[in-house]
Amino acid sequence: MRPEGTVRVPGSAKEYDAATIAGNANPPDWFPDEHLPAPRSVKGDTGIAFACGSCHLMSGQGHPESADLAGMPAEYLIRQMAYYKAGTRQDDARMGPIAKTTSDEDVRQAAEYFAALTPRTWVKVIETATPPRTYIATAGRHRQLHPDGGTEPIGRRILEIPADPFRTEIRDPHSGFIAYVPPGSRARGEVLVKTGGSGTTVPCALCHGETLRGLGEVPRLAGLQPVYIARQLFDLQYGSSAGKAAALMKGAVASLSEDDIIAISAYLGSLSPE
Repeated sequence: MRPEGTVRVPGSAKEYDAATIAGNANPPDWFPDEHLPAPRSVKGDTGIAFACGSCHLMSGQGHPESADLAGMPAEYLIRQMAYYKAGTRQDDARMGPIAKTTSDEDVRQAAEYFAALTPRTWVKVIETATPPRTYIATAGRHRQLHPDGGTEPIGRRILEIPADPFRTEIRDPHSGFIAYVPPGSRARGEVLVKTGGSGTTVPCALCHGETLRGLGEVPRLAGLQPVYIARQLFDLQYGSSAGKAAALMKGAVASLSEDDIIAISAYLGSLSPE
C-alpha cells in the first residue's frame, strides 16, 4: 500500500503529504520532541538532494538497506564519510556521491546529531526453518510478506521484513523490523562473538566493549540489523570496505564462512542496544 494524500502515524501530532514522504530532500520528522534540533544535512535544506534523515530516519535507526547511526561515535561517522569520499568504502549508488558533495561542516554536524541519539531496540530476531514467504518490493527496497501467503525454506539466509510495511514506507521511527534466521544461529553466533570460535575469529568485546555497545571511537554492534551486519562483514572480506580502521578487521573476518557470518549477525542483532 503506497501512501496517498495526507498521512499520519500513531502517537504523532504531525501530518505530511505523500509527496513529501516519498522524497529524499525533506524527510518527515514524526516525533521532533524525541531528539535535539536537527542540522540542515539531516532534516534537509536548499541545495541538499539527499537529507540524512530520509534513509537513516530522524531517529537515526535506518532501514536494512541503510544503517543504524543512533548513538554511534561522531568520530566513527566522520571517518566513514571520509572513506566513502575517498572510495575506500564503496557505495557508488548512494553514499559515495553524497560524501563527495557534502561539506566537512555538514558531515560534522550530522555526525554529532546522530551520536547524541539514544539507540533503541529496532529488530526482533526469530529462528525458524520455514519463515513466511516474502518478496522484494520495488517501492522502499524492502522484503515484504508475499500477498499470496505461505512459507518458504530459510536455507542459508537472513530474511528481514518490516513489522508494518506501510508504517515503514512512511518512515515511522516507531515501527521496526523482524529478522528470520536459521535455527541455531544465535547460539552459534554467541560462541563466535564471545570466544572467537577456537581461532575462527577474535572475541568482539576486545574492541567493541563488553556490552558490544561500542568503546571510544569503535562502533556499537548490539542491536544492529542482522542484514546490515552481514553486509558489512562480507564487504570487509571482499575489500569493498577498506581504510585504516577496516584493516583492523581484516584478520577477524578472513576465516569466517557464510554460515558464521549469518550466525554472528543473528546473535548481535538479537542483543539490546539500550
